[in-house]
Amino acid sequence: MKIAIAHITGVAPYSQSRFHDTPKLNKENPKNYELRTWRERLHTDKDGMVFIPPLAFKNCIAEIAKYLSIKIEGKGQATYTKHFESGILVVDDIPLGIHKDDVLENWVHVPANGVRGAGKRVMKCYPLIPSGWTVKVPFLLLDDVITQDVFEYHLKQAGQLIGVGTFRVRNLGTFGRFRVDNIDWKLGTDAEDLAA
Repeated sequence: MKIAIAHITGVAPYSQSRFHDTPKLNKENPKNYELRTWRERLHTDKDGMVFIPPLAFKNCIAEIAKYLSIKIEGKGQATYTKHFESGILVVDDIPLGIHKDDVLENWVHVPANGVRGAGKRVMKCYPLIPSGWTVKVPFLLLDDVITQDVFEYHLKQAGQLIGVGTFRVRNLGTFGRFRVDNIDWKLGTDAEDLAA
């Protein structure tokens, strides 16, 4: 197993939309509810520090493999897609180093039922972290078919064409794009090696 520790910088803002079911207060109108609860859309630890869920990056790189559908040399029509889908893991939360109280608010006019193209629209508030955010993401490469060069190419393309978070570029948005500044490589035997 190889471990790729990717040093990543956001070149676009990053937003989150974690589901929450915070109850409304008595006679609270929708705008006041949004004002009171929008930070509940953040993924935070027990100390209120914001993190990116590991599946955001795992799914990001799996999506780019499907999007690019690059053929494996010497394997006929076979592509890397299934190898990225099942052969790469990100297992731990990715800390952003920002407290939820320091996150900006971003008001957006969105479909009331969450379905693109629906008729009725309402104002919702989402958390916003400006571009320039930095993270260190440890990827476990469990599939030997994925070489270092192949992984690096896919991750760089994922940062430009897929992104992470709400309103990311893959979902017709402009947020969540990132660049890969550097990748540190090491060999490991199991997931515990990530902490080393």
